[in-house]
Amino acid sequence: MVRKIIVMVSLWGSLSFGATAHSQIWESGYTFFAFFQKYNIPTSVYYNLPPKDRELTSEVYAGVTYYTLLDDNEELLQALIPIGDGMQIHIFKRDGEFRLDFTPMIYFEQEQMVSLSIQKSPYQDLLEMTHDNGLVSEFLNAYKNSVNFRSILKDDRLAVIYERKYRLGKPLKNANIKAAVVEINKKPHYIFRFNNGRYYNKEGKEIQGFLLQTPVAGARISSRFSLGRKHPILGTVRPHYAVDYAAPKGTPIVAAADGVVIFAGKRGGYGNLIEIRHENNLKTLYAHMNSFAAGMKSGKKVKRGQLIGRVGSTGLSTGPHLHFGLYRNNVPINPLSSVKAVSKELQGKEKEKFIAVSEHFIPLLQEALEDGNNSIIANEGFNLDSNKEAEDSEDSIRETTELESTQQNIPIDSQGK
Repeated sequence: MVRKIIVMVSLWGSLSFGATAHSQIWESGYTFFAFFQKYNIPTSVYYNLPPKDRELTSEVYAGVTYYTLLDDNEELLQALIPIGDGMQIHIFKRDGEFRLDFTPMIYFEQEQMVSLSIQKSPYQDLLEMTHDNGLVSEFLNAYKNSVNFRSILKDDRLAVIYERKYRLGKPLKNANIKAAVVEINKKPHYIFRFNNGRYYNKEGKEIQGFLLQTPVAGARISSRFSLGRKHPILGTVRPHYAVDYAAPKGTPIVAAADGVVIFAGKRGGYGNLIEIRHENNLKTLYAHMNSFAAGMKSGKKVKRGQLIGRVGSTGLSTGPHLHFGLYRNNVPINPLSSVKAVSKELQGKEKEKFIAVSEHFIPLLQEALEDGNNSIIANEGFNLDSNKEAEDSEDSIRETTELESTQQNIPIDSQGK
């Protein structure tokens, strides 16, 4: 369904009143080149991009909401196509020619807290209360392997303090849990997000939820995950939605976790690619592979550590390596936050910073447990600067594009949907 919004501004001084913006869903099977064909965009716009930029266009996935701005003749003036939760492909016309760039998405952040009395299960009650699949998936992942939800009694309670990003009045796919508590047989179990997205209990011991095996044994990390940094000379912003493992051609690649293959084949700049679906709406991606192991096709079940292929340099690759991505709800997240590591207890200055985080959130969570009401509230008082310092040190860059800025008045309802 296409929703039209009248745009009442001039863009770059070349557009007139009456242009219309459309929001649409990127359908399953719809390709980037099909989009180009629909709007008569020359393929040279794609092929003239640097290799890394062409590779980034492969990050468009089915189900994402994208925006087009059309003139009175239904010809494309601009398009904004999200890749991840913070970056978008920006296609626009300038001097009569189409151009393509990548720009940070405009969004605003809001700290929220949900508290409820458990009647069915944490999963069902939290989903029914919030209608937020991203939040529920993150909650289950955070507590995985640390508590037994089957021991919960009816009327036990849970509370979650989380950060939500909103774009054009709609929540982006993933939630960022800051702190949470769940009662298990009337006993509270706390978790706190700290140290690059990992979760720790009240004592500062790491909770290992969904764990990944390193897909290439002994390989060197040649490029880390990044949500986007500004190039110091060119001023451009480019994310890197994966971890690259440099290894000789032919080095074995194994599945990072149990799952089901949902794609095995060639895809644009990623060359030979395998995608594996895991529990809790998680997916891993393995790109630039030289070859696939026998039997690798859609629907194939794989076990953690099972051979799925070998390192190569197919697609837009400058040398043999594995481009390894992790996604929740088709949104890229840092794979290294889930790669198996020795569980440790925080020490020294790290422990001091963690204590400051936990001491800030515990009274808020305790109050929610004792309150007895089911509620979702937003409160900037939940923010904690020292907690933000513990996250990845990526700069949060929010630049304005005219198409998005004309649509910022779409309201959020009381459920944040």
